Amino acid sequence: MSSFNVSIFQIRGNSFQIGLKTAEKVRNTPILKTFESITKQEIDLHNMKSIYSNFAPHLLEELEGLAQGLGISPGRAAALFSGYDVPKTEAMGCSTLLTNDYYVRNYDFSPALYDGIFSLVQADKAFATAGYNLQMLGRHDGVNEKGLIAGLHFVSHDGYAKGISPWIAIRMVLDRCSSVDEAVAMLKEIPHSACYNFSLGDRKGSMAEVEASSEKVIVRYGDSGLSCVNHFQDGRLTDKNRESIEGSIQRNKHLLELMDKRLSHRDMFHHFKSVESPIFFTDYGNLFGTLHTFSYSHQHSRILTTIARSSQVLDINFRDWVGGEDIREGSLSGSIQEG
Repeated sequence: MSSFNVSIFQIRGNSFQIGLKTAEKVRNTPILKTFESITKQEIDLHNMKSIYSNFAPHLLEELEGLAQGLGISPGRAAALFSGYDVPKTEAMGCSTLLTNDYYVRNYDFSPALYDGIFSLVQADKAFATAGYNLQMLGRHDGVNEKGLIAGLHFVSHDGYAKGISPWIAIRMVLDRCSSVDEAVAMLKEIPHSACYNFSLGDRKGSMAEVEASSEKVIVRYGDSGLSCVNHFQDGRLTDKNRESIEGSIQRNKHLLELMDKRLSHRDMFHHFKSVESPIFFTDYGNLFGTLHTFSYSHQHSRILTTIARSSQVLDINFRDWVGGEDIREGSLSGSIQEG
């Protein structure tokens, strides 16, 4: 069993300052060398800036702050952190259940390719957000001050193209959209690089799964509940699924059974994070181990989140945080054990 830790960043200010402060916190961390080894030396900066300017121009300022804080050129920072034209990443797993009242999700991958950062960010030109970082600028999942929640789910690399990575799409949606409808509209316009599902919920109880490829985007809506895993379910896109989706189908079946039990937010969160749960995985060597559980209750504006095998649970009243009340915790500690 090995130790596993996540740092908690709380940053308020303009987007440049947020990038600068983030750089200061990660300057000497191993994840930067990982990004250097898996990203391209250069990308089409003009096209990347054009996309960012259209969907989330403030993130260009955050990239500038990251560049200055790390002492690198803006072009190099863009190649490292923008999520544009990123080489194919390996498969990852994610299981999400949405109801009218809450959103609960497990993220499954390898700690070797994990930022290990949970950020609460309040920028002057974007909605305040809370979520787990991916490639520094992006997010695996998170919630914003308007009560919009979003998460990504890898499907396949079918039709892989130059475009925006799903983790940057999640960040753009959380920073700029206030509802499921607005998020769906943005995800229909963003140029996607690969096949991913996006799970979405908002404070009005609306929920959707956006099934997105580089060629087509389909939306599947839920009424009282919705599950989201790692395969396309709409017949117009199922030909893009990986050959082996049995595990994803099995997880989806379990989520649908859970939905019928009508568990409370807290009970569902504890089911997801339990090492005894059918949706908690330990195959980290094959990039399929549970790293974090993230959840949000609309009624109470409450985040419950934790990491693998941790005795700590972050219990955050996000409305209070947006109002200026910082949380006391600075990190989460857990452990990784191969199954």
